[in-house]
Amino acid sequence: MATRRTIRFAAVGGGQITQTAFIPALAQLDDAELVALVTGDPRKAEALGHRYNIRCYGYDDYDALLASDTIDAVYIATPNFLHRQYAVPALERGIHVLLEKPMATSVNDCLAIMQAQQDSGAQLMVAYRLHQEPATVEMIERVRRGELGRPVMYTAAFGQDVDEDTHRAKHGYWSGPVPDLGIYPLNEVRHLFDEEPTKVTAQGVRTPGRHFSFDDTVTVTLTFPSQRIATFSTTFAGASVDTFTLVGTEGTISASPCFTFGPDAILAYRLTRHGQSFDYAHGPHDQFGGELRYFVDCLQQDVVPEPDGEEGLFDVVILEAIERALQTGLPQSLPTRQRRQRILSTQARALPPVQPPKALYVVTQENEGV
Repeated sequence: MATRRTIRFAAVGGGQITQTAFIPALAQLDDAELVALVTGDPRKAEALGHRYNIRCYGYDDYDALLASDTIDAVYIATPNFLHRQYAVPALERGIHVLLEKPMATSVNDCLAIMQAQQDSGAQLMVAYRLHQEPATVEMIERVRRGELGRPVMYTAAFGQDVDEDTHRAKHGYWSGPVPDLGIYPLNEVRHLFDEEPTKVTAQGVRTPGRHFSFDDTVTVTLTFPSQRIATFSTTFAGASVDTFTLVGTEGTISASPCFTFGPDAILAYRLTRHGQSFDYAHGPHDQFGGELRYFVDCLQQDVVPEPDGEEGLFDVVILEAIERALQTGLPQSLPTRQRRQRILSTQARALPPVQPPKALYVVTQENEGV
């Protein structure tokens, strides 16, 4: 058997998600390593460079890193509106990209990223960690097998109380609760229903006493071509909530927690069919470890990852429509689309949980949330 080469990663963005999730997850892989970090904070650069014995670059030196021939892949965890800026030049140089979701803040940016990937042949994966999470993959497989009959409706709630002093509170709709948290139920129901929505409506409010630059609590309704409806609500101004229910003609699935991650997170669900209920649970797992294991497997085997640019684009098309619906108060039609790839049971990965290190957390624009 041929020896698997070591995939050399650089992390672009030194925020909390990079420090507490990506770096410890990558350390679990024996055929991948962190060799560089890009950050705009000199204090973090010094501390993290020393902690992990890696070279740190400023954003002004990003092109030099890409040209250095010292990395094979980048993990990009900058704020969403910067994704295109750092994904495109990496892909143009043939460097593989693992890109945090949402893929970008516009359809045009998604298309530019996809074009760069197609031109170079480098791999692009959008970081939908639940596409490798065993409980989520198992639920999708059960629905596809018809264990609930025909899916009829879906409802979900995912929210948390977000500090208004973080960057997540200051950059408008695209840093708000819908792209940040709502993308989880949005993406999940597309796979549970196994089709793409054709209409969206949305309603948002701003909680009295809070000072976000966007509607901090939003409810979205999606209509699908086979006459199915999905509704999800998300908030930055309430107690933590993390739940969904899928109703079919012969049964239901209810899950809580279902979208979160962490060393103690056990994703659990109840399947009820013809009056009989069964409980299932998976974890705790290192969800970022599973995501990275799958991505590196794809790189080692020269396989196109399932959550590719098209997957990210389809969500951003819907996110743009939700923004328009909030601005106008009017329903928005969506183009008819069919995805090329589907989540498969073979892409689930279960790595043991790891305790995250204490983040060297300096509040800058690069600190990511969930």
